[in-house]
Amino acid sequence: MKGTTMGQLFALHDETSAPEAAREALSATRRSFGMIPNLERVMANAPALLAAYSALWELFDRTSLSPVERQVVYQTANFENDCAYCVPWHSYLAEQAGMAAVDIEALRAGKPLATPKLEALRVFARQLIHNRGNISESDLKAFLEAGYGEEQALEVVLGLAIKVTSNYTNSLAGTPLDDAVAKFAWRKPTIAMRPGKEG
Repeated sequence: MKGTTMGQLFALHDETSAPEAAREALSATRRSFGMIPNLERVMANAPALLAAYSALWELFDRTSLSPVERQVVYQTANFENDCAYCVPWHSYLAEQAGMAAVDIEALRAGKPLATPKLEALRVFARQLIHNRGNISESDLKAFLEAGYGEEQALEVVLGLAIKVTSNYTNSLAGTPLDDAVAKFAWRKPTIAMRPGKEG
C-alpha cells in the first residue's frame, strides 16, 4: 500500500498517493491547517469518511458553542474513548482557543473543570457517551440550569458524532501521533478508568 509506514497497517496518504476522491479534501486541509495530520491521511483511504469528517468539523465550528466549549466536548469524548491520538491534538487546540491551563489539564485527567459552566458541559457530554444518549431528565435539567439551551444540547450530539469518526478511526488504524503535538503525548490515567468515577 503506497504511503504505508513500518508497522502501520493503514496507508498514510497525501495528495499524490490518495484515492482521487480524497485529494481535494487533503489539499484543503493543508491550505487551512498548514499540514495534513495523520488522522486525515488515514481517513483518505475511505474518501467518504474523510469528506464526512471534514464537513461535520466545519458545521460544528458554526454552532452556538464557543471555541472553548467545542474543545470541552471534543476532549471529553477523546478521554472517554481513550484516544491517545486525539487528546494531544485537542490539548493543543484548546490552548489555541484560549482555554485555561487548569481546565486543559483537568480534561486530560478526566477530572472536574474549574469553570462551573464548562464542567456542566463536560458532565453532560460524558453522560451522553456513557448512557448512549439515554440520560435522565434530571441530568438534562442540570445542563439547562447551567446556562445552556436545547440548541446546545443537540449541538453536543454533533460534536460527539465527529468524535466517533476520529476516535474510532484512530483505534482501528493505530494512527501515529504527529510530531507537531508530540509534547502533548498522553496515556489515559488508570485511576480515572474505574466505572462511575469522575476522577
